[in-house]
Amino acid sequence: MLAVTVAGIHMKTPVIAASGTFGFGLEYKDFIDLNEIGAIAVKGLTLEARSGNQGRRIAETPSGMLNSIGLENPGVDAFLATILPQLKQYDVPVIANISGNTVEEYALMAKKLTVAGVAGLEVNISCPNVKNGCLAFGVDPESAALVTRAVKNNTSLPVIVKLSPNVTDIVTVAKAVEAAGADAVSLINTLLGMAIDIHSWRPVLGNVVGGLSGPAVKPVALRMVWQVAKAVTVPVIGMGGIMTAEDALEFMLAGAAAVSVGTASLVNPRAAADIAQGMQEYLQKKNLQHINDIVGKLQ
Repeated sequence: MLAVTVAGIHMKTPVIAASGTFGFGLEYKDFIDLNEIGAIAVKGLTLEARSGNQGRRIAETPSGMLNSIGLENPGVDAFLATILPQLKQYDVPVIANISGNTVEEYALMAKKLTVAGVAGLEVNISCPNVKNGCLAFGVDPESAALVTRAVKNNTSLPVIVKLSPNVTDIVTVAKAVEAAGADAVSLINTLLGMAIDIHSWRPVLGNVVGGLSGPAVKPVALRMVWQVAKAVTVPVIGMGGIMTAEDALEFMLAGAAAVSVGTASLVNPRAAADIAQGMQEYLQKKNLQHINDIVGKLQ
């Protein structure tokens, strides 16, 4: 009832553990059976290791949180050597999330990650908490298409392009990456935001601005998923403030073929499995045979 295939990636459920909030997945293995998850989109990878942003990186906000991690990660080679072998022990598709400062870096990342054990690539062109690099690609349709084409030319894996909400017209960008060969799009990444400490008169985050996620962004995310799903023919993976099965079902009705759960995992480590279970119960109550029966059925 819940098994889906999105862009050629076969998943037991349509619920993906979103990149960033689920680490590399191994951090959660004591709290949830990783085999129960539809797929794991691992923490964002870059060509070289990154230490991330200085200062405070997380701040709670009303109905959400701001993060300014700065893509801290061990680098793609370390991931391939030490982390991926451990993930391959589990029966769950691994989606590698990649970021780059140049088109050439994206291409090289794609080539390096086209290996057994990686089911697909999620191309981050929209990270709002890095001072240079990927933000520029995500806000311009031509640049977004350029990156998409470079990744596609250097991998045989499904390519999912993760879109930024920090644009005037997300549909234009979605159509541009689809035309460039994207096998799917995922949206939304975090909204750009900030918080201020009124006592010190300074920004709360060390990087001043960061990405807003959590329930606060859900109405915006839902609207954008609905818009994009109507405009493209490739599958859409919806995300942004999904905390419950009901939230996930809204995204599916809006046209999402699958969903990603991010901030919810920080509150409930079993969120990806619990949401899938709630979706299954919904189908049973509605006497529906498969989750695909509701995709895009908003009336």
